[in-house]
Amino acid sequence: MQTIKAAVCRAFDEPLVIEDVLLAPPGAGEVEVTLEAVAICHSDITFASGAWGGHLPAVYGHEAAGVITAIGDDAGGFKVGDPVVVTLIRACGSCPSCAGGRPTICETPYDTVKGPLRTANGGPLDQAMACGAFAEKVVVSHRQIVNLPAEMPKDVASLLSCGVITGVGAAVNAAKLRPGQDVVVIGAGGVGLNAIQGARIAGARRIVAVDMNEEKLEIAKEFGATHGVLASLKEPWKAAFKALGGRGADAVLITVGAIPAYDQAPRYLGRGGRAIMIGMPHSGDMSSYEPVVLAALGQGMVGSKMGDVVIQRDIPWMIDLYEQGRLKLDELISGRWSLDQINEAIEDTKTGSAKRNVILFDKR
Repeated sequence: MQTIKAAVCRAFDEPLVIEDVLLAPPGAGEVEVTLEAVAICHSDITFASGAWGGHLPAVYGHEAAGVITAIGDDAGGFKVGDPVVVTLIRACGSCPSCAGGRPTICETPYDTVKGPLRTANGGPLDQAMACGAFAEKVVVSHRQIVNLPAEMPKDVASLLSCGVITGVGAAVNAAKLRPGQDVVVIGAGGVGLNAIQGARIAGARRIVAVDMNEEKLEIAKEFGATHGVLASLKEPWKAAFKALGGRGADAVLITVGAIPAYDQAPRYLGRGGRAIMIGMPHSGDMSSYEPVVLAALGQGMVGSKMGDVVIQRDIPWMIDLYEQGRLKLDELISGRWSLDQINEAIEDTKTGSAKRNVILFDKR
């Protein structure tokens, strides 16, 4: 095993600790990626707060990009030197979900505590979300990675690992938006902006962003929102109906984990509309709605994990859109930090003002 630097969570809701950890070489079907960038997602922060449970100590981080520096047997044709994006979607490829085209809900368990990471003294160390990318290197399944163009900056590419595919994928794959439909996106943060981009790319007629922050609503318009509504209004869905020409939305994309957003989401829907549940509340949180209305109006609610993407299909498509100038990625980065500054970057992310903060491993 080799020694690398990683940001380790030793106690929930406490600062991460930069320390030496041990990383095993890649096994069959695995690759080692030396990381150049990892973005900070709110899911990392939620996990590190203890809101979703999990094992400690742990290394979080799951939005990463770098270069393959070692490969195991049967590694899917990847080669040392390949630039890749690294995701948390560790799919077996053969269970009913994977075979049915839904690898984001793979049914084959993977024990992250018995993964490639160990503490400096050889103790257990959780490779959280099957990734553990708040570290200089990762060892992951070859099914978790996708090749990148050599010239694509890694900080920009890292965003494709989660926030972008989750938002764009929710609009295209989960909501199945068609040209001319109307959309409400609740939350104009990192995932919300990408849901807005996805709705625009899908050809939505009107896209209403809903958020508590006026400045974020203005930013949402730069990404494709046609209207903005303050969530602090007494009945914000009425303002959304007005923006949509007096009718409800064909789809409501809930990109935040706030229970009030989930409680209110069905109120934005039109007849036959669908609420797409993307944001992740804390475990045990409960939402309520009036089911008779959904039944009478033919409405529905559906969960969407990681945008229901197939990364080998969807990430190359999104890279192509980026290269054409049709998908904004550079504009999503709010700040660039070093690994030693990770706790500062996390605190900045918690303020809600940052779209995405990125850790650069060559930054000192």
